[in-house]
Amino acid sequence: MTAPDRREPQQGPAGTAAPAHAVRLRRLNRWQAETLREDLADLSVESSPAGAGRRYRGREAFLRRLTGDIRRPGFALLIAEDTAFAGCAYGFPVPREGTWWRGFHGNLPQGVEQLTASGQVFAITEIVVHPHSGDEDLARRLQRRLLGDHHASLGATLVDPADAPARDAFLSWGWQDIGAVRRPSDPTVHRPSAPVLLRALVLPLGPRSTTHPDGLTHENRTQRPD
Repeated sequence: MTAPDRREPQQGPAGTAAPAHAVRLRRLNRWQAETLREDLADLSVESSPAGAGRRYRGREAFLRRLTGDIRRPGFALLIAEDTAFAGCAYGFPVPREGTWWRGFHGNLPQGVEQLTASGQVFAITEIVVHPHSGDEDLARRLQRRLLGDHHASLGATLVDPADAPARDAFLSWGWQDIGAVRRPSDPTVHRPSAPVLLRALVLPLGPRSTTHPDGLTHENRTQRPD
């Protein structure tokens, strides 16, 4: 999640601000995502406040992540657009065997474990919103639509703990920080590097009750990765 300098919001009739719903959400299939990968990388760069050198590295990293995720079963991508791309979000269903949680520190919460085993968890691996979109709620719309399209009971994502603005944004949208996950460093970067420690965040979409105030509905089956 990035926050570059803003421009004036788009104007509607008589100089009024254009309504947020002017930004449309559209699903892309795998082939369309491959075709538009360079445009999506440009969107990522334009949404970053980093300097030129870091932007180049960030663009390459975005393309590596997108290329890897496109190959995953169930990959899905949404774009937001008006006269140009305003944002995107993509991800994939978390495998039932729970390998996505490998490297989790401590005990995975029971509800998360059980929803994973029942195939009800969808991982959002990237959300990009252009600061010029004029739609402050666009990131929330993208993630809710992506999770809703896949009838997920739980959203999941990993955030770099050094990226405090991204973590704070997710928490403000109702995500919960459930612990740390240690992941190998990027294998496409040809230099030795220590494993990366990330924060695991989840967004429960189930009904909240006295029994399950966290919104995590439990099922009577579970499976953990070796």
